[in-house]
Amino acid sequence: MTTTIATPIHYPSGDGQPIAETFDHVYAIFNTIELLRLYLRHEQACILGNQFLYYEEGSPTKRCAPDVMVIFGVEPGGRDNYKIWEEGQVPRVAFEMTSPDTEEEDEGFKKKLYAEIGISEYWQFDPKGQWIKEKLRGFRLVNGKYVPIVNGQSLSLGLRLEVAGRLIAFYRLDNGEKLLTPLELSERKEELQAETQLLEQQLTAERSANETLQQQLDRYREQFGEL
Repeated sequence: MTTTIATPIHYPSGDGQPIAETFDHVYAIFNTIELLRLYLRHEQACILGNQFLYYEEGSPTKRCAPDVMVIFGVEPGGRDNYKIWEEGQVPRVAFEMTSPDTEEEDEGFKKKLYAEIGISEYWQFDPKGQWIKEKLRGFRLVNGKYVPIVNGQSLSLGLRLEVAGRLIAFYRLDNGEKLLTPLELSERKEELQAETQLLEQQLTAERSANETLQQQLDRYREQFGEL
């Protein structure tokens, strides 16, 4: 009797294709990943960018690669690829940084596939405004179909999305605070350091003035005694 050993199925983690076609698209992807990673750092969630999402076990060709996807209820951290049947969770939010070259796929194949997989929200961002006039638009899954999000609110993320030049800006729904980019965080840190330094200088000047006043009072008492 001959025993047949099944060959393990290989699920590639890359296809040799570039992550995006222009710097604006790459920057929008990385900026979105970093903002959401910091925002969700205390959550049981992971944020992946341009990595294969496998949605059918045993079929390595059944895959797609969202520019950004957010998955809740899984171990935080990176993955070489994401297999739904292993992790047990479907991505809740997907982003595509789109252009005229990817319009047909982003608006056709991917939009249909993401709805079939069950991704709750799908956002398209055209950083150059080449085919989406308003640059940003979102869709929410309702009864198996995507319907437009008219107020820019991502209920899945608890954030409001706006266009900020060639990037997406994110604002918390609970308190309205903006999620700061690494550059904005660095600038804010410098501002706080400058404010702290100015406050310390003011306190030093006040202490010096108080010491001078005390010295004058001491000399007065030496000459005239207590009032």
